[in-house]
Amino acid sequence: MQYHFLMKTDEDSLIENLIKELETNDKNIRFSRLLTICEDVFGEYRTSGSHHIFKTPWQGDPRINLQKLKGNLSKPYQVRQVLRCLRKLKETKKQNEQENK
Repeated sequence: MQYHFLMKTDEDSLIENLIKELETNDKNIRFSRLLTICEDVFGEYRTSGSHHIFKTPWQGDPRINLQKLKGNLSKPYQVRQVLRCLRKLKETKKQNEQENK
């Protein structure tokens, strides 16, 4: 399910809920769940070998480059990477809203 079309408040609450979910336990997040979160928020990814690489609305860091860990879990540092991107997305949206007022 893609969330690009949601109203601002729905998208904001979605991002906030995803941040809370990932903050709860960054060591036991299934790779498939993290991949779904990134697809829903950032769109399609490209693959390079075993890496799943997502485009973000900004250039440079933080970036999203996911790779599955043994046991179908996500690597904890990659969960933190996604968290940084979600926080930056949330902050960017706030700044854009303030500029448009």
